[in-house]
Amino acid sequence: MTALRRAVVVGGRGAVGTMFADLLRGSGVRTRVIDARPGGTDSIAGDITAPDAEVAEAVSRANLVLLAVPEPVALRALDPLAAIVRPGAVLSDTLSVKSRFAARLADFPAAVEQVGLNPMFAPNLGMAGRPVAAVVTRGGPGSTALLDLVADWGGRVVRCTPEEHDATVAATQALTHAAVLSFGLALGRMGIDADRLAVAAPPPHLALLSLLARIAGGSPEVYWDIQEANPHAHRARQALADGLRAFAAAVEDGEAGIAASFAEVRAVLGATFEDHKRRARDLLTTAHRQAEA
Repeated sequence: MTALRRAVVVGGRGAVGTMFADLLRGSGVRTRVIDARPGGTDSIAGDITAPDAEVAEAVSRANLVLLAVPEPVALRALDPLAAIVRPGAVLSDTLSVKSRFAARLADFPAAVEQVGLNPMFAPNLGMAGRPVAAVVTRGGPGSTALLDLVADWGGRVVRCTPEEHDATVAATQALTHAAVLSFGLALGRMGIDADRLAVAAPPPHLALLSLLARIAGGSPEVYWDIQEANPHAHRARQALADGLRAFAAAVEDGEAGIAASFAEVRAVLGATFEDHKRRARDLLTTAHRQAEA
């Protein structure tokens, strides 16, 4: 049994909150959900930025308070939470941007541990084998117990500072999403029939179409938040535009220009080049088999 005996998951009816609430309950943690929307017997309909007596009581009894809410809500909740979170408890968040929230936590009561989590995957994929970024701004036995739980659930804990987190997420999420969506916008401007693309697509193109469909089938609000809130996202999009211009210039330089671009990209991948190459082969083989089926 984990030392985290009681938890509240704020925003626990959303996708990320539901995932954590289910995992906590599965580990024997008595978990209540606080959400603006009414729920079941273990759910409280309330506003964490203006907690009523029921919300305040649930928070004050919890060893873990997990905020699975947008950044503006989490920031507004800090002042009221400071008055009701019990000493020795863990305050956690699932924000996709950590630096602003971490800066505000410097004024939070010193007796409360702090650890930010960011599952680097969509909740419907499950946690097993997937990375979970962890930003510990005030550690202790409770935060250690929480990270141990994440490992028990199969998550790969990746420790980082708030600044390292935001810079990394700008590359792994903001840049990736911008590249895939820009690819989709470019396809639209080319005016090629989607059915023909699906039939004629070589494996890399089919993989990109699949990624495009996955992202476009998600919540625009989530993807906008990743682009707008991260202080490094603008630089990532600018780098994407610069990369396209550099590639266009390389084409004009002929085969030697393309060869130089390939060498530059291989240098970026470094020692991971062969691993990624093998992973691409496996992914593309699987995608081809699924398309045939």
